Amino acid sequence: MHIWRDKRTILVVIGLPIMQMILFGFAISTEIRNVRFGVFAPQKDAVTLKLEEHFRNNYYFTYIEEIKDPNHYEDYFKRDIVDMILVFENNFEYKLIHQGKANIQILTDGIDPNSSTAIANYSNQIIQKYLQETAVQAPNGNIIIPQIKLLYNPQMKSAFNFVPGVMGLVLTIICAMMTAVSIVREKERGSMEVLLVSPIKPIFIMIAKMLPYLVISGVIMILIILLSIFMLGVPMAGSYVLFCFLSLIFVISMLAMGLLISTMVENQVIAMLISGMGLMMPTALLSGMIFPVDNMPWILRFISFFLPARWFISAIRKVMIEGLEFMFIYKELIILCIMTIVLLIISLKKFKIRLE
Repeated sequence: MHIWRDKRTILVVIGLPIMQMILFGFAISTEIRNVRFGVFAPQKDAVTLKLEEHFRNNYYFTYIEEIKDPNHYEDYFKRDIVDMILVFENNFEYKLIHQGKANIQILTDGIDPNSSTAIANYSNQIIQKYLQETAVQAPNGNIIIPQIKLLYNPQMKSAFNFVPGVMGLVLTIICAMMTAVSIVREKERGSMEVLLVSPIKPIFIMIAKMLPYLVISGVIMILIILLSIFMLGVPMAGSYVLFCFLSLIFVISMLAMGLLISTMVENQVIAMLISGMGLMMPTALLSGMIFPVDNMPWILRFISFFLPARWFISAIRKVMIEGLEFMFIYKELIILCIMTIVLLIISLKKFKIRLE
């Protein structure tokens, strides 16, 4: 009867298993879908057009545009326009028919080596299928040699993908959960009454609760960077100033999230469940930390849009691994700033100045 009266407990007991099944059932997928690709072909001959058509008609690939300038391949990846570029060599059809072999280069973003490898394997299967269909026309057999090039991570180190994701996950847990639990603990012990009857304004109480974890988060970020660079070999290709600014905005947003959770619950256990399990799983599964967001159903992609960790991890990868500047991450930065401001306003509005 006690559990039945406590609506929040019912929500946690019933809601969390349902959320886990949905997330693990739909978000975890090793398949690669919606692979955006561009094509560079010096000569638009019959063979290149036919092979390009095979990629266009494939369920897993989405054609974006024709690449005009071969000297600016990386710009398409930096601006997040494509996931793969097919580069045909000069006189592709002539070499394939008269010499029996031709080369095609597959360019992918190697920050996520698992996805890049899967994209390359899918591409190779399409190429082999094309060769099988044309084997009747070429009895001696023709060979198309795919040359795979992984940008930004040619050694295929998985740390390049996981380190930014771990940063987002760790900061989410530390900032949100610890802030929420600390304020709820004050309520349970009765010390919050002392603060509320004092002349201190609520906004200063909130700031005082946020500052310690802001400092702790800064120390954690320094430790993660040192470990990443000197032990895991992950480079810091971009600006340290931009990296620190991004981290600061994300930390403040997670502190505001913790404050918001603390205004909604009166029990430390519920606060830990909501801020821990309720944020940890969506952050790990829907932020792009492990699985590409584009592979998920549209409803999960929509939910991931409201996760600050998704935009933080995306921006940090661009700064750390690709070495991009502000102009390439302004979208993620603007979204993070808007989320932070909204969370702070809602937390301040919902902060109770009276205890029931």
